[in-house]
Amino acid sequence: MRSILFAAALMAATPALAQEAAPPPPPASDTAAAEAAFEARAEAFEGRIRQMGEEMGVAIADAGPDLAKRDADLDAIEARYQPEIDAFISDLEAFVGPQFAALPADQQAGARTGFEAGMAQIRGLPAMMRAQAEQAADAPPAPTTPPPAD
Repeated sequence: MRSILFAAALMAATPALAQEAAPPPPPASDTAAAEAAFEARAEAFEGRIRQMGEEMGVAIADAGPDLAKRDADLDAIEARYQPEIDAFISDLEAFVGPQFAALPADQQAGARTGFEAGMAQIRGLPAMMRAQAEQAADAPPAPTTPPPAD
């Protein structure tokens, strides 16, 4: 998921950022350290999103056929994780924002459009995780095949 999050956030921005013309990028050691720190932040975020999905699965199982309880429990889980998602988005915007400013003006709009598309995907993670958990819970059981006759 980490690669999905990071790629989604930077999907269109990356080609434009690679063509950066001015000003010069920070020293490689600073850039590498910043990227490593953000990568660690993204890994932690990925773990929390995975945990949210697991909690949603448990909540659905615990609610059983009570759809009102299921919805209330899922709403509570989403609300509990939303501040972390918002904080990650803010961190990502702060990390990438200065890179946009360094782009030539003709590349900034395209890079920002791609970045915003990635941000929308990250913002939509709670709804996506919820939909996946509900779909898994509501799916009919897989047919079992009888063992082959000897």
